[in-house]
Amino acid sequence: MNKRSKPDHYTLKARKSGYPARSVYKLEEIQKRWKLIKKNSAVLDVGAAPGSWTLYVLKNFNNTSVTAVDLKPLEIKVPDSAKLNFYQGDIFSQEAEQFLSQQGPYNCILSDAAPSTTGNRLVDTSRSFDLVSRITDLAEKHLSAGGCFIVKIFQGGDEKIILRRFKNLFRDVKTFKPKAVRSDSMETYLIGSGYAPVR
Repeated sequence: MNKRSKPDHYTLKARKSGYPARSVYKLEEIQKRWKLIKKNSAVLDVGAAPGSWTLYVLKNFNNTSVTAVDLKPLEIKVPDSAKLNFYQGDIFSQEAEQFLSQQGPYNCILSDAAPSTTGNRLVDTSRSFDLVSRITDLAEKHLSAGGCFIVKIFQGGDEKIILRRFKNLFRDVKTFKPKAVRSDSMETYLIGSGYAPVR
């Protein structure tokens, strides 16, 4: 059994707390540090399945609506009275664009999405860069003024290009690797707050 196939502390904790994936603790740590997600707001979760980030927002922020999009279904029990809009399909499709426009604009856009990986670091970081670039395009269309954007990217590629782009879009920009990210993972998070694009 390899290290990743054996449930670790965060995986067991997530299961006990009713979350389908350990990734919830990455978002929780970011939120505890910077308090970017607010009550009474609109949140978009890109690449939401199995649903841990969506469920975290629905559980912890009263009267906040979440629009979640993924090719796969969500695996969560939605709290009573929760405001969830789910689109199962390709977020870059014309149909998804119409759906996002109907629900937005959004105060916060979240994405823990990752590309299909090959094990080749060069290929995988390139795919991550391309995916994050496209999600950032969506953020530019759908974020409200002053909004925040949290997105996962693989380190070791062209993430500095995305970081420069963030600095033209947000008043405050940072990179952060939560404790719940595995030590051997290429994952890190780009965080932009105070959406105010330079035109």
